[in-house]
Amino acid sequence: QVQLVESGGGLVQAGGSLRLSCAASERTFSRYNMAWFRQAPGKEREFVAAISWRIGGMTSTADSVKGRFTISRDNAKNTLYLQMNKLRPEDTAVYFCAGTRRVIAPTTPGEYDLWGQGTQVTVSS
Repeated sequence: QVQLVESGGGLVQAGGSLRLSCAASERTFSRYNMAWFRQAPGKEREFVAAISWRIGGMTSTADSVKGRFTISRDNAKNTLYLQMNKLRPEDTAVYFCAGTRRVIAPTTPGEYDLWGQGTQVTVSS
């Protein structure tokens, strides 16, 4: 059973940076396409970024974070990362990592079957 555990969230001022990590419990993590989603109170879960384990490690990011957030993975460490720069108050949310065995990384949460518990990111103005 693969488990995902997020870490790295916290409180940061607008314009600051955070790096989130998502640790997987076993090496089979390397076969999963991975993604970050976020969810603010009272809102639907929102796609943030994804990275594939095939297709040349293709990445994608939501327009709202493009140019500010970078997703990466280290399969040797069974870890997914989200580097968040130039943070804005609207980035405040619980951030979840997710995994799927699909060939490409979907952008909808319903297509992921592995989820972490989430880590809170709060950006103050």
